[in-house]
Amino acid sequence: MVVLVFGLPGSGKSYFASRLAAQMGAEYINSDQLRLMMFPVRTYSNEEKQAVYEAMLSMAKGRIRQGKNVVIDATFHRHSLRTHFMESLKGESIWFIEVVADEETIRKRLSMPREFSEADYAVYEKIRYDWEPMTEPHLVLDSSEPVEKMLLQAVRYVSLNSKTGKAS
Repeated sequence: MVVLVFGLPGSGKSYFASRLAAQMGAEYINSDQLRLMMFPVRTYSNEEKQAVYEAMLSMAKGRIRQGKNVVIDATFHRHSLRTHFMESLKGESIWFIEVVADEETIRKRLSMPREFSEADYAVYEKIRYDWEPMTEPHLVLDSSEPVEKMLLQAVRYVSLNSKTGKAS
């Protein structure tokens, strides 16, 4: 099973995704952490982003081959990125969970240091401008809610869809 947690910088997706992975006993793959490991000097160019997404996909495939569930945490701000993952992981159960927050909350979060993310408000604005909304069915969670409530909704969403055989 693969859960792709996506959203704008500062939305709370990494905080949520890391806890979801722990609750599910899944492997956690974080784009920010991977970017720091891959690139000593980060430019956030399209080529760099593509390399990070390909590395995440490769890691996910490796974990799946080992029989592990995976939670992948990245912006996935473009339709082509999400489609590439869906096509590359065809045959796997894949769920998308979008994490959102209001702009005031995002601005506040982006003003504080975070463990792996270097995104600031300017990065948020650029990604928001380039954002391509997901039109396929998926779960949307508001990170102004307690993380425990978000986790409960996410686990319920994945469990219900697992029983019906419908992956979103």
